[in-house]
Amino acid sequence: MKKLTLLIILVTALTGAFAQFSKDNPRALGDKAFANKDYYEAAFYYRKGAEGLSLIKTQSVPYSAGSKSQTTQKGKPEDRAYICFQLGESYRLYENYLEAEPWYHRVLNENFESKYPLARLYYGICLRANQHFDEAINQLQQFNAGYKGDSKYNAMAIKEIRNCRFAKEEYQYPILIEVAKRKGTWNSDGSDYSLVQRDGNNYFTSSRFVKDDKKHLNRVYIMTNERSADPQSIKFPGDDKVQELEYGTPAFNPAGDKMYFTRWFKEGSKTIHAIYYSDFREGKWGEPKKLNANVNADGFNTIQPFITPDGKRMYFTSNKPGGQGGYDIWYADLGSDGNPINSSNLGKDINTSLDEQGAYYDVNQKRLIYSSKGFLGLGGFDFFESTYDGLNWSTPQNMGYPMNSAKDDLYYMPDNKDANRFYISSDRESDCCLNLFEVYDKRHLLTGLVTDCDTRIALEGVKVSFVDSLSKRTVKTMVAGKNGLYNFDVTTRRPYSIVLEKQGYFTKVLPVPSSGKMTNDTLFNPEICLQAFKVAKPITIANVLYDYNKATLRQQSKLVLNGLVTIMKDNPKIKVELGSHTDSKGGDKYNIRLSQKRAQACVNYIISMGIDDSRIYAKGYGERKPIAPNKLPDGKDNPAGRQLNRRTEFTVLKLE
Repeated sequence: MKKLTLLIILVTALTGAFAQFSKDNPRALGDKAFANKDYYEAAFYYRKGAEGLSLIKTQSVPYSAGSKSQTTQKGKPEDRAYICFQLGESYRLYENYLEAEPWYHRVLNENFESKYPLARLYYGICLRANQHFDEAINQLQQFNAGYKGDSKYNAMAIKEIRNCRFAKEEYQYPILIEVAKRKGTWNSDGSDYSLVQRDGNNYFTSSRFVKDDKKHLNRVYIMTNERSADPQSIKFPGDDKVQELEYGTPAFNPAGDKMYFTRWFKEGSKTIHAIYYSDFREGKWGEPKKLNANVNADGFNTIQPFITPDGKRMYFTSNKPGGQGGYDIWYADLGSDGNPINSSNLGKDINTSLDEQGAYYDVNQKRLIYSSKGFLGLGGFDFFESTYDGLNWSTPQNMGYPMNSAKDDLYYMPDNKDANRFYISSDRESDCCLNLFEVYDKRHLLTGLVTDCDTRIALEGVKVSFVDSLSKRTVKTMVAGKNGLYNFDVTTRRPYSIVLEKQGYFTKVLPVPSSGKMTNDTLFNPEICLQAFKVAKPITIANVLYDYNKATLRQQSKLVLNGLVTIMKDNPKIKVELGSHTDSKGGDKYNIRLSQKRAQACVNYIISMGIDDSRIYAKGYGERKPIAPNKLPDGKDNPAGRQLNRRTEFTVLKLE
């Protein structure tokens, strides 16, 4: 079971005869360990073999792609290629992609691809896991162009290419969460994962090295509070009857007096995983009891229990018959005694032909969060979420970066006190093992008020759309009520915009900042106003200014006209007239000529900003359409009236 068992760390003090055999024939020992799927041990011996062939220096300077060896190589080229490929395989299969990458590169670089045709595929997978997405795509495309073997490997390469492209976009526009590795004694030299909170205590699984142990073994640990110096392993009666017995992924019934967990050990050469439970009586946990055949099928593995808060259902992972392939998510209804009375596979909407693990189910929201390798993702196990409507599961959605990484991400669990905090387990910062991470949710609600620009009264009936600015996909639409309010969830740093529309008003399109802070018409203030208009009714544009007796636009005027440019871009179906007016000073012909030049100057600027010239034209009216008297009743000059008459207007002529 991936990530449940930390692979063996070899004991350095070997017997003399065994050590001599290791020295003389490390390749044979590596092959034996590899055949037994002990990939960590295999890598140890193959690395010894690599040193013997002078593929690496004995002072353990890591080989890196593109570097030149300073040592004289020994042995036959095919022997060196074999060791390089097997080292890459061993590292990759215990998911140490950083170490695996250069060994596959060396196979390719020394022209042994024909003998090891999958080396380029696995090299591309390692590049993806190490976040070198562009080069990974390049290598995987080369593999598909040249490989003519089993089509399943071509399909694997295609999926990895899709994962790389998806990852590139996710890394560019991450979701609004902060992920940090837990500090202190939470993490160790082994794996640490699957955190559960219960009655003020923290339970989790760890394979940290314990004194007198010969290898890392997984155990359930308890930490009584956040400041505890060291977590304590939970002992169960009968543990000493089975050698190298391991436990993990605890879960509890509602009363907290029954613990479910995965328990596994070796029987001969096979490791058996099953779900057990233990009852808490008289201050201690009782001897584990194996759940019945509704969950644990003979000859198959069943792992990772999750108990719903009402205690009526258990979600779990199993590779038993009846699934979609690999490990699947299942559920079982529990009887009053806590034992399963049935079991059902969650079906092909949730499960794939690859592996799914680590289910968490929110009963109130009917929301399933689990990890899968079968859907489009960043690589390895990714978190997905799906909701249940009583009949069907929704299409699982990838939860994005940095919730997910290019490596394995599992075991979602919310904090039981802070709704904006939860925990995950990931090997994103390790070359071997899962670590515990805490996540802070920075996603927020974007809220706003829509008003009429003239009356400043809340505007009812405005259609407000939340739109993905890159794909142009409308994520959500709502209609503002009498209070003029709208709200949307902002979950990522991806660029979004809101589109506000109402008949008789100009449409407005505004960018959404990832911070969620808003104001006037730039979303840095919660109030946004829409401007009403009627076809053929002029609207005055304030502060369009010119120098005396000239038609040259001042810089301030251009800033004002940018508002009209925005209106025309947001409302692509309108055609407008840009009208310029003067007061009565000067002759009529002169004023007509001057106003036409000024109107045209405005139109030219607007066209230069990207508005098609078929949508706007200039009209100079001179002094012929005053909106205020140029003179007072007694015949004296009226400066205030003249100022009102010297204006620029735009008029919507047509809505297409």
